[in-house]
Amino acid sequence: MLHQKTFKEDILNWFEANQRAMPWRETTNPYYIWISEIMLQQTQVKTVIDYYHRFTERFPTVEDLSEAKQDEVLKYWEGLGYYSRARNFHTAIQEVAAEYNGKVPDNPEKFEKLKGVGPYTKAAVMSIAFDLPLPTVDGNVFRVWSRLNNDFSDTAKQSTRKAFESELLPYVETKAGQFNQAMMELGALICTPKSPLCLFCPVQSHCDAFNEGTVEELPVKTKKIKKKTIQQECFVIKNENNEYLIEQRQAKLLNGMWEFPMFEKGSSQEKLEALLGSNINLPAKAAYQLKHQFTHLTWNINVYVLPKTVQSNQINANEHYCWMDLKDRNQFNFPASMHKILNHLESQNTQN
Repeated sequence: MLHQKTFKEDILNWFEANQRAMPWRETTNPYYIWISEIMLQQTQVKTVIDYYHRFTERFPTVEDLSEAKQDEVLKYWEGLGYYSRARNFHTAIQEVAAEYNGKVPDNPEKFEKLKGVGPYTKAAVMSIAFDLPLPTVDGNVFRVWSRLNNDFSDTAKQSTRKAFESELLPYVETKAGQFNQAMMELGALICTPKSPLCLFCPVQSHCDAFNEGTVEELPVKTKKIKKKTIQQECFVIKNENNEYLIEQRQAKLLNGMWEFPMFEKGSSQEKLEALLGSNINLPAKAAYQLKHQFTHLTWNINVYVLPKTVQSNQINANEHYCWMDLKDRNQFNFPASMHKILNHLESQNTQN
């Protein structure tokens, strides 16, 4: 059974001895802690570390990031995915610079009003940076707390999050940041989704699910809606100067990133004619196929390479299009699928 005092002592002692070395654990700077929390959402720790170092070296202060152009911020984020995180964070930092004299507010109510700050981010940054008594409830904590209490509540429901936060409040009255990190670390290292290491668990004696033999059944989470699949057609178009036509996305998804002209299947002919004129020679079949996975949907991309060069002055393009020399690719922010096309083009050029 869970006993508040001894449970907290056991998990904090374990965390003190077994926590992984991470650069954001070596600071109490709320700006750095905030960066790490945004990067860690939907991304593994081992992936984040290098990005964290590069990002903090380039933007060491709130002022540095607030004054940067969004394109450069996205470039330093490139490869982490979920680019709305970077855009929202950049906006929030600009708000901090303008409204709070460059200091991350230590007031949870003020902090949560900043762009992109949700319940988890608020609790994590406020507790770790300022030791404020707010419990963090992420996927790891959902799992650990469900098992400790043998709780079969649906963790996909907001009501379950609220209930867990309420139940965890007594544990964060002191050492909030340490306790929250200990819970998340236990979920990452011991109380894993599959094959949890129960025999090595420092709080096994407190775990109702272990005693009842229900560990593998928890946590309960209703299944997500099936992913939508969209068929996309992408076109590699070269001009007389050996440059490639690229377009900056205006849609909400991957907003501001660059891509080779790409349209949903069925609309390509009409849109290409509007862009290039009716005198175009489209290849009969795709050169190759790619797949781009998002949380909520999948793009199946057929890549077509136009066989003839196009005169750059004949393009009916707006300001969102430009011509790019391959050697300048690093000046633009491309999603992963477009990097595959770029790598393919560079490989072909090398062979030629």
